[in-house]
Amino acid sequence: MGTRFLSGNPPVAITLRRTAGARRISLRISQIDGRVTLTLPRHVAEREALDFAREKEGWIRRHLGARPPAETMGPGAYLPVEGVDRRIVSGPGRRIVLSEAEIAVPEGSTGRRLERYLRELARDRLVAACDLYAGRLGRPYSRITLRDTRSRWGSCSSEGALMFSWRLILAPPEVLSYVAAHEVAHLAEMNHSSRFWSQVERIHGPHTAPRGWLRSEGGALHRYRFDAGTD
Repeated sequence: MGTRFLSGNPPVAITLRRTAGARRISLRISQIDGRVTLTLPRHVAEREALDFAREKEGWIRRHLGARPPAETMGPGAYLPVEGVDRRIVSGPGRRIVLSEAEIAVPEGSTGRRLERYLRELARDRLVAACDLYAGRLGRPYSRITLRDTRSRWGSCSSEGALMFSWRLILAPPEVLSYVAAHEVAHLAEMNHSSRFWSQVERIHGPHTAPRGWLRSEGGALHRYRFDAGTD
């Protein structure tokens, strides 16, 4: 239905969505990107829905204000790689070098080039994890693609294609491994039934901790921006 705005300083963008299955007006704020979505049943007028949002404006602004601010990556900034905070520094040579405490990036190349490096590292880790879990499951996958998704950390298609957010490389390794196992398990069960979770448990083991980490900390991985510097 489009986007409307709550007036104020700053204005708040609200995405309106009308769905046949909705029984009442509802508001949702994405933990990943802070998008505010107002869902309304087909029979409810848009004006009534916006009045509802205005009544909740204080709640909306409190939640948006509590979100961590965006951080542009450049020399001196800290970035978690595989769950470990590392300081970005200018390094000699033409390669990005990852050490225990630092990420050495060629001078003037801290933006998109660093993002590409992280994507490549994420692919290496995810391919290794998916190969492991697909072997345990006894089901092959067709391909792996990486995106900068905001609504999900991974997906599995009916053709066996796996998709992951490359930002999983910023999370602790056990979180990336869990998401890989979760999507691989969908090769056998395209649902979230008890049978599906049994497959996750069988190929991965306990998963309560990494699932909890994603719910509480995962949204913060989207605050890192890589548009500074040159390629």
